[in-house]
Amino acid sequence: MQHNKVLILDFGSQYTQLIARRVRELNIYCEIHPFNKIPTDRESFKAVILSGSPNSVRGEDVLHPDLSEIRGKKPLLAVCYGAQYLAHFSGGEVAESNTREYGRAHLNFIKNDEDFFTGISKGSQVWMSHSDTIKALPTNGVLLASTHDVENAAYKIEGETTYAIQFHPEVYHSTDGRQLLENFLVHIARLDQDWTPQSFVEETVDSLKAQLGDDKVVLGLSGGVDSSVAAMLLHKAIGKNLYCIFVNNGLLRKNEFTQVLEQYEGMGFNVKGVDASARFLDALKGLSDPELKRKAIGKTFIEVFDDEAHLIQDVKWLAQGTIYPDVIESVSATGGPSATIKSHHNVGGLPDFMKLKVVEPLKALFKDEVRRVGASMNMDKELLGRHPFPGPGLAIRILGDLTEEKVRILQEVDAVFINNLRSWNLYDKVWQAGAILLPVNSVGVMGDERTYEKCVALRAVESTDGMTADWVNLPYEFLQKTSNEIINKVKGVNRVVYDISSKPPATIEWE
Repeated sequence: MQHNKVLILDFGSQYTQLIARRVRELNIYCEIHPFNKIPTDRESFKAVILSGSPNSVRGEDVLHPDLSEIRGKKPLLAVCYGAQYLAHFSGGEVAESNTREYGRAHLNFIKNDEDFFTGISKGSQVWMSHSDTIKALPTNGVLLASTHDVENAAYKIEGETTYAIQFHPEVYHSTDGRQLLENFLVHIARLDQDWTPQSFVEETVDSLKAQLGDDKVVLGLSGGVDSSVAAMLLHKAIGKNLYCIFVNNGLLRKNEFTQVLEQYEGMGFNVKGVDASARFLDALKGLSDPELKRKAIGKTFIEVFDDEAHLIQDVKWLAQGTIYPDVIESVSATGGPSATIKSHHNVGGLPDFMKLKVVEPLKALFKDEVRRVGASMNMDKELLGRHPFPGPGLAIRILGDLTEEKVRILQEVDAVFINNLRSWNLYDKVWQAGAILLPVNSVGVMGDERTYEKCVALRAVESTDGMTADWVNLPYEFLQKTSNEIINKVKGVNRVVYDISSKPPATIEWE
């Protein structure tokens, strides 16, 4: 089935992925492409959105796309930088704003009887984020909306299906942002809302059957959402020709290897569990530098996976749980921080000598879509709701060098923390949580004895995609109970602290 698609041209805005997610939430398929790499096959794109940008249209480093095959020929929505770009290069005027226009604002004027603002009333809150402002509209520009500080907050161009706004409809703070996008895409551009989890499953399974035929495929399962959903899609398509390998690196959570392996077997997967704990711990002996630890884990994983893959006769494909943000980051428009996928996000790619073709069933999906696709296949809710867990596992939550005893301590601490989050119905309200074993001992008193034992930090954050995160304000009673339980039950720990840092400036993990 050929979906009508939306083309999002990325000018390097931090919000570009958010635009795509909002479009997808309307059950409309979209793709992000760099502004300077517009697809040559544009026929299937029925509408175009220009993203915002940290750049200025007045600067020397102006981002200048060729819109000659788009403007006036396809419905176009220009957001923030896009709106300023259209004005600046089409007879309008963009100037530096007297005050940086950033944060909440309210529409105090909306032009009557405009389809673009159907269902949106005066006073609607919008989110501004720009230091330039449009002083004069472009040729044939018609004013559609204003705020108290920004006269030209929205406009259209007469004679074209072109709309432009100086605020961000994709962010949560623009209360009618979804309605505005729906007005443009559904009512003005006339796109069908046919991008659903069910349609994705049907089309992907059919596509995998055609692509793979009777070939054998090997997939490394991690216990996480992405690899599990990828496995289910492949299982539906090729059944026993999918060979899953679940490696225990000795750095998983307490009892996780056994529990997850049983879960996979219960789903009917052709899965083999490989306990390589000793091999990984041996490779990590004496290493305390975070990057060296990651590299040792990556190298060992590749060796273990390769050994197991070679036991399968005539395997031709390697399946991976790559998702859309990874694909976008590899072709970043501006080469900024998003252009490099950090090494701690995975345990390293597989070596060239494996000589396998790669199949990536999830490469068109965002993380929240992966979960919805899994739910549509009736996958276990607990598996789909699992918090993200770093590829190197507990190795990067044990600061400094690793020993078997340190892993045991952290597994016990983590189990108390996560189990309490579940029993207090807090687990699903947290995006990611875990415990960190600090490389310090502290003085304590237990009974009449003085102790000198380990300190652990608990970490819980709220986020949508891990790019930014806020620490979670967990109830004091919960923290009190959890701290007491850890100190009483976990031998070797006498102090618990709670990390109240947000990202940025901190990161979610400590290493």
